[in-house]
Amino acid sequence: MEKRMIALGFEGSANKIGVGVVTLDGTILSNPRHTYITPPGQGFLPRETAQHHLQHVIPLIKSALKTAQITPDEIDCLCYTKGPGMGAPLQVSAIVVRVLSLLWKKPIVAVNHCVAHIEMGRIVTGADDPVVLYVSGGNTQVIAYSEGRYRIFGETIDIAVGNCLDRFARVLTISNDPSPGYNIEQLAKKGEKFIDLPYVVKGMDVSFSGILSYIEATARRNSKIMSAPLPICATPFQETLFAIACGDNRTSDGSL
Repeated sequence: MEKRMIALGFEGSANKIGVGVVTLDGTILSNPRHTYITPPGQGFLPRETAQHHLQHVIPLIKSALKTAQITPDEIDCLCYTKGPGMGAPLQVSAIVVRVLSLLWKKPIVAVNHCVAHIEMGRIVTGADDPVVLYVSGGNTQVIAYSEGRYRIFGETIDIAVGNCLDRFARVLTISNDPSPGYNIEQLAKKGEKFIDLPYVVKGMDVSFSGILSYIEATARRNSKIMSAPLPICATPFQETLFAIACGDNRTSDGSL
């Protein structure tokens, strides 16, 4: 029987630290993780986030190996997120992987955060040659594989959808547990009214800073909005952001 290849992977590019055990065919044997959650109205700073990752990474390694029922000897390689992401949190995974590589004598594979998201999506969906709308944290891009590499055909010219959602949550002091985006989505499901918000699409590129500035200024200027039921604000904000992003992706694949 052919031996299956096993990788131990580390992801710590933002406020979540995760350690996973996966086989070459994409089978996930374990995937424990821990999220650094700040109080409502606050974001997460690189230094404090890195300290959180340092505190939890060793227990996560032990949990990942135990759940997968493997030993370090059975691991073929160690993978980690090289970037993009927040510098200090990324360094935690990079240093831990280098230490384990020396201890266990295992090769290291540095992984591009964006490409990893796309490849996971391809495995889950079975897509062969997709046009991808990549929306994750500080990234909002339309990407496709062309001439031997992933290429960006359109992207935000200022801030990303994830940044918009995080800032919106801070302005209206929406909970960060389990994440601002998730809580905004739950609030948006309860909204019944849609308010027109300004936005910009420039060819294949999009801009989100205008809509964010508009809703932040309106919320701070109008006490009624700050005290209004949150779904009134969440519904139009989320739906407008998603409409911009999805519209840009449809344009990229020629369906408009």
